[in-house]
Amino acid sequence: MKKSLSVWLCILLSTSLFAQQIPVARTKNLSDTALLELVQKQTFKYFWDFGHPVSGMARERSNVAFNYGHEVVTTGGTGFGVMAMVVAAERKWVPRDSVVARLLKMVKFLSKANSYHGVFPHWLNGATGQTIPFSRKDDGADLVETSFLFEGLLTARQYFNAGNKTETELRNRINSLWNEVEWDWFTRGGQDVLYWHWSPNNDWSMNHSLRGFNECLITYVLAASSERYPVQSNVYHRGWAINNYFKNGKEFYGIKLPLGFDYGGPLFFTHYSFLGLDPRGLKDRYADYWQQNQNHTLINHAYCLDNPKKFKGYGANCWGLTASDNHQGYSAHSPTNDLGVITPTAALSAFPYTPEFSMKALRHFYDDLGDKIWGEYGFTDAFSEEHNWYAQSYLAIDQGPIVVMIENYRSGLLWKLFMSCPEVQQGLKKLDFKSPSIN
Repeated sequence: MKKSLSVWLCILLSTSLFAQQIPVARTKNLSDTALLELVQKQTFKYFWDFGHPVSGMARERSNVAFNYGHEVVTTGGTGFGVMAMVVAAERKWVPRDSVVARLLKMVKFLSKANSYHGVFPHWLNGATGQTIPFSRKDDGADLVETSFLFEGLLTARQYFNAGNKTETELRNRINSLWNEVEWDWFTRGGQDVLYWHWSPNNDWSMNHSLRGFNECLITYVLAASSERYPVQSNVYHRGWAINNYFKNGKEFYGIKLPLGFDYGGPLFFTHYSFLGLDPRGLKDRYADYWQQNQNHTLINHAYCLDNPKKFKGYGANCWGLTASDNHQGYSAHSPTNDLGVITPTAALSAFPYTPEFSMKALRHFYDDLGDKIWGEYGFTDAFSEEHNWYAQSYLAIDQGPIVVMIENYRSGLLWKLFMSCPEVQQGLKKLDFKSPSIN
């Protein structure tokens, strides 16, 4: 479940904008392909134009959170941004060598930034590399955010494979950071489960074990994939897969949900781990992950069409519930936590699973609502026609999946790259996964 959501509830009450939404003229009558390209390219600017000038990392959000100032950068959101940069290099939005230079700046910064047993905190100061606490006791290692970071860095390592000096250095530096992550430390003394946090000040007091099903599958895959500090398969099978909320098997709107919460929970469960993990044909003893993700998305879509709370605006061309800002603060929106808020990343990052439904939503967001939600970095975070509220903010963890998952829909690029990592292949085999991508 997404971490410490209660921390965010008053976020809009304690923020001041420093990257205002800038209205951007929209081109009418674009083809579907041209519109997809435009949305990807515009959203990518969040990471490229708005990246931190010192570290190159992704800023947490476009408005100042918790009076920490302008320096807050996000570990997980940076991983998503790295994958967006790979797309930018492939589609030649920016020169390949410019992307390499940006990534080199980033990994050099990370090599000197605070980490704990090789694991980075949720937030860093983008100028100094010092930890910025996410909450009172969350002032150390964040294993899940770090897994999102390495999902991106390993993908970049596979893409930037030239033999020249700069790309070789980039790969070597990524490998160095990757090999320093002590995944096994986070079994908390050899337990059969991973723990999310550890802090030199607060030890294990956050006490948050990682049990499925939610966005943390990638954490177990990478932990099993490590060559230097791996976890064994029992940690996955006895920790992740043993939980009252792991197996489901019930039907919602006539659609079977193999795993997870009733109605599936927020849609980011289908995005974050699967920016790199290719769900096509991915199976283990618990689920077929294409079926899991597609059905979760279809349930979310069906719920919005049903619209049992009769919120204004919901329908076939306006759907998608996931975690985002809202008119009250921040929440993990889902069919069981529906506040009348639509979050564009939900439907747009679902393009691989529901392309027809996602395109209807994209057309509506751009053609009909663009004056209110389309800006300098693509679509703003969320909106509610019911409450006449339209976010001015952008969040890294919501912008990144739009670029990446649309690309996976168009070309499968990030899936191919991440699944080509030899360590990942071995980790998946260790956990008894099957996939057409596993050699």
